[in-house]
Amino acid sequence: MIVAGGRARRFGSEKALAQVEGQPMIAQVAKVLQPACEALAVNARTDSGAAAWAASQGLAVLPDPPGAEGPLAGVIAGLQWAEAAGAGLLATAPCDTPWLPADLVLRLAGALTPDAGCAVAAVGHHRHPLCALWRVEQKPVLRAALAGGARHPPLHRLAAELGAAVAQFDDAQAFANINTAADLKASPA
Repeated sequence: MIVAGGRARRFGSEKALAQVEGQPMIAQVAKVLQPACEALAVNARTDSGAAAWAASQGLAVLPDPPGAEGPLAGVIAGLQWAEAAGAGLLATAPCDTPWLPADLVLRLAGALTPDAGCAVAAVGHHRHPLCALWRVEQKPVLRAALAGGARHPPLHRLAAELGAAVAQFDDAQAFANINTAADLKASPA
């Protein structure tokens, strides 16, 4: 699932649709996830360009649960969708990481141990908890964290609580986020 539910306030416009290498960033992320997943969906507000792009590609659009927002809410929406489809795992990546490694999902799956609630990508000590493979059975734990009063519980902390397995990667640029227009201008594309 591509997480594109944010409002992109720092970017100034909807960043999922910003062009990188002649394509919207969201399309770059889809190229990585789609071949490795049985189905692909996009977590986005229903009135967003990301939702319109997803619909044009025949992908499910998953809005955040009512009253919730942020990356955790997006992951929960994806877990609900995966559970309804009978899947045991959900791969996630943010829409603003257009240079993800092609083998992201394969390596996350290889790192996932039987006792880990998820697997996250990392470069050195820096973990990327939205570039992850989540066990659907962990949905109640994540829902409880969201309901626990914190508006945006950090995914880093939740992944650690789930005993996250770590898939190590070498290229930090592969996980670079485009958060501002300046980031896009400075990108290697």
